[in-house]
Amino acid sequence: MHPRRPDGFDGLGYRGIGRDELGPGSRPFSSGSELGSWVTSPPDIPGSRNLHWGEKTPPYGAGTPLGGVGSNEEVNLGVAGPGAEQLNRFAGFGIGLASLFTENVLAHPCIVLRRQCQVNYHARNYHLTPFSIVNIMYCINKTQGPRALWKGMGSTFIVQGITLGTEGIISEFTPLPRELSHKWNLKQIGGHLLLKGLTHVIAMPFYSASLIETVQSEIIRDNPGILDCVKEGIGRVVGLGVPHSKRLLPLMVLTFPTALHGVLHYVISSIVQKLVLFVLKRDNSHNLPTESSTSVQSMLDAYFPELIASFAASLCADVMLYPLETVLHRLHIQGTRTIIDNTDLGYEVLPINTQYEGMKDCINTIKREEGVQGFYKGFGAVIVQYTLHVAVLQLTKIIYSTLLQNVS
Repeated sequence: MHPRRPDGFDGLGYRGIGRDELGPGSRPFSSGSELGSWVTSPPDIPGSRNLHWGEKTPPYGAGTPLGGVGSNEEVNLGVAGPGAEQLNRFAGFGIGLASLFTENVLAHPCIVLRRQCQVNYHARNYHLTPFSIVNIMYCINKTQGPRALWKGMGSTFIVQGITLGTEGIISEFTPLPRELSHKWNLKQIGGHLLLKGLTHVIAMPFYSASLIETVQSEIIRDNPGILDCVKEGIGRVVGLGVPHSKRLLPLMVLTFPTALHGVLHYVISSIVQKLVLFVLKRDNSHNLPTESSTSVQSMLDAYFPELIASFAASLCADVMLYPLETVLHRLHIQGTRTIIDNTDLGYEVLPINTQYEGMKDCINTIKREEGVQGFYKGFGAVIVQYTLHVAVLQLTKIIYSTLLQNVS
């Protein structure tokens, strides 16, 4: 089984530079057209969307033309010395890790409260602003302890792992492409999106189990095991496990909205990320490095554009698809006998007793009983989440600027 990756592709640190073991007459994979011919398809998880605008990671050196790197040269970021070289080596990893930590760990309380607000059809306070969200977070933390805002985090990582593994297995044993070159055609695009849809459908039972863990109230919640998400997901498929009510929707009813949300999220985030990287690339091409340009700025320009593009892509996709996500979560949670926190008060619990017949009925019911704003319940948590992300990115930039100034 041959991997569908170009030679010299090492995942996180692909630079398209010729390797030492290239034989006579072989051509290094380092020309500008070849550097821009592979796009790594990102999983639908925040922080790991790694589509590049025809570039490597880091996407480009500040002001360095793509064709200006020889087969045996490394991109010079303007920092010299052995200590600086080691710092350069781990700078991209550290910056990316900070962004990944923010999206998947530090922002988890926002995700928990956001989901609880989305499925709470009883709520009178829609929490459309970050101020009310922060207040209810404080109340829940005060009455139930910090664990109430971090529940279900392990299961979210399990779902991400299942999604990544499923996508890799399907792409290896089917002609569906996991990656797209810039010389794409409609058939490749269709196959690539089909792969994304199939991945979300297969991971759907485990996503549903993870959703229940994140919204279930800590007051009546037992201590779940790490693999309970997997067990509940398999039980949902085979019809065993925890008994559910008759209002539980079949997985076939959930297939279309789940695949639709996953594919649309991927498409929107990919397009936005490409556009942002294109704009940043164009701006940097107009600002070629001069003798007065500092090594610190060159280093930051090399690593931060991709993080900015990933941040913008995730934000746009989450905002645009928030109403669809509300509908999706209500369909997944229906009939599971889930008890959630009262998001109006923060110290009571409420049962979920919805009776939606499907996606269309759920949309009409929310619009009729809760109004258009009902689709945006808990939107203030999104504002808090991405404000926190911006703060961490800025803090990371300041830290690396300080470190680079000390070694330069």
